[in-house]
Amino acid sequence: MVRLQDTPKVKSRTRKVGQTVTAVAAVAGAMVLAAPPASAASAAVDLRYTASYYVGTASWSNRSVTIDASSFKATGCRRVYAAAWAGSTRLDFRSTSTWCNRSGPADFHLTADVVGGSDNIWVYMTDTDPDHHLVEQTCYRSSGVCFDGLL
Repeated sequence: MVRLQDTPKVKSRTRKVGQTVTAVAAVAGAMVLAAPPASAASAAVDLRYTASYYVGTASWSNRSVTIDASSFKATGCRRVYAAAWAGSTRLDFRSTSTWCNRSGPADFHLTADVVGGSDNIWVYMTDTDPDHHLVEQTCYRSSGVCFDGLL
């Protein structure tokens, strides 16, 4: 019987190469199957009611939504509310103070601390009664579009 010289070394090298290939494949597979990070998106918010308005840009990031509104004008007394949602779960809710006959910037920073972040926001304006919605919009991260009403 002919026996190859250094057979144990050959088997050992083969095992090491096999283990390395298996480890690399496992890491690559995990990277492919991992959830992708939530992508940033933006939508134009535009609430107008008579001479009052709230205009800005909603920007989504991984775990938050920012509404950069350089223009809030209250004719009479107005208040703006914003809520971040993931599906039917409300993640955060904020409002301005009540503004009466004044204008200026009124930004929001909404926390969306769930995997994937917020997928939509509600933004609406009221008078002094918080249940009396004057104008409303729902904005969607996926399309970057705002629709009138709270959908």
